[in-house]
Amino acid sequence: MRLRHLLLMLLALALLAAAGCDTDEIADEPDDDDDAVADEPDDEADDDGDDDGDDDGDDDGDEDDEPVDEPDDDPDDGEADEDALSVAFVYVGPVGDAGWTYRHDVGRQDMEENLGNQVETTYVENVEEGAGSEEVFDDLARDGHDLIFGTSFGYQDQMAAVSERYPDVVFEHATGFTTTENMGNYFGAAEEGRYLEGMAAGAVSETGELGYVAAFPIPEVVRGINAYALGAQEMNPDATVQVVWTSTWYDPETEGQAAESLLDAGVDVVGMHQDSPAVGQAAEDAGAHWTGYHSDMEEFAPDAWLTATAWDWGSYYTETAEMVLDGTWEPREYYGDMADGLVNLAPFGESVPDDAIEEVEARRDEIVAGDFAPFTGPLTDQEGEERVPEGEEMSLEELLEFDWFVEGVIGEIEE
Repeated sequence: MRLRHLLLMLLALALLAAAGCDTDEIADEPDDDDDAVADEPDDEADDDGDDDGDDDGDDDGDEDDEPVDEPDDDPDDGEADEDALSVAFVYVGPVGDAGWTYRHDVGRQDMEENLGNQVETTYVENVEEGAGSEEVFDDLARDGHDLIFGTSFGYQDQMAAVSERYPDVVFEHATGFTTTENMGNYFGAAEEGRYLEGMAAGAVSETGELGYVAAFPIPEVVRGINAYALGAQEMNPDATVQVVWTSTWYDPETEGQAAESLLDAGVDVVGMHQDSPAVGQAAEDAGAHWTGYHSDMEEFAPDAWLTATAWDWGSYYTETAEMVLDGTWEPREYYGDMADGLVNLAPFGESVPDDAIEEVEARRDEIVAGDFAPFTGPLTDQEGEERVPEGEEMSLEELLEFDWFVEGVIGEIEE
């Protein structure tokens, strides 16, 4: 009997030991599901980023009004200092437009690279011009940003109003003319590049009939068209430039249709003041040529490509942030040019003859040296009336108020 009890006790102990071994094995086994979730990249977040960059321009921008914080791509750089300057950018189009907004965002990234952890940046893209933009600027100021850049003409009045409400925030407005005690404006002499573009276009055109797809009839756009025409006429005195307005900065479909209408009318080179490469793609499809704007867009229509006026905003953004950081910033009206590197000319396409390239580059050297200005008289308007006497150069104030077309431009400045 005692032996039987002893055997039963040994059997119970053996069963307990076996159960303990199973429990340890389960506890030590890794949780494959948890590890998979932790290590799996967020594909949905990546997709959202790609969609923003490839926006077709039809979006009203409401979904993009939330600021996008720029991540630190280099972990060795460390996080921004606690007292880092908080800088926000407001864009009228998507950062992937390949043109205006793209170049501003490259400038933002250049500023980050130049200043490191002294700054932290964010941006809001696809913000429509006009009354609705005021809320975006107000939100950014209220959220504690120290420096806010608005990169489109139609933000001017809204930025000025918000600047009055936030006197400790620095505002910078691109392409306008208004300043306040804490708001400056900045732009550049795109007309210098436009003149050189026109020279290339005039040299390549076989008919002397050029076209120009233009966004809005404001002085910025008008002086670009005029400079383009004058440059073309230097190479071909009989050259004309026919203008079509689109009433949009960025809408690839509308831009392409406008270019097609000009090509159907017989032009063989098309210029543009638009933000996408759609004009160039239409020109390439038609076997014609084009000059772009904002950046080197050759990859989008290489066979049609001639050149483009291109922007480099990085130095200005860096300099402005440095002035805010060291307390020396004051509102100013900055108008950069080729001499200071804000305005550049993109590489030439294969269709531009070598002798024409030499002439364009020689004229560019004169512009950089201050020996040539595109709007130097005699200049006459479409009706043949002299507007600028021989030897006289238009002032910056006159350029910023340009509201007439030079002789050889076909079209009207719409109200």
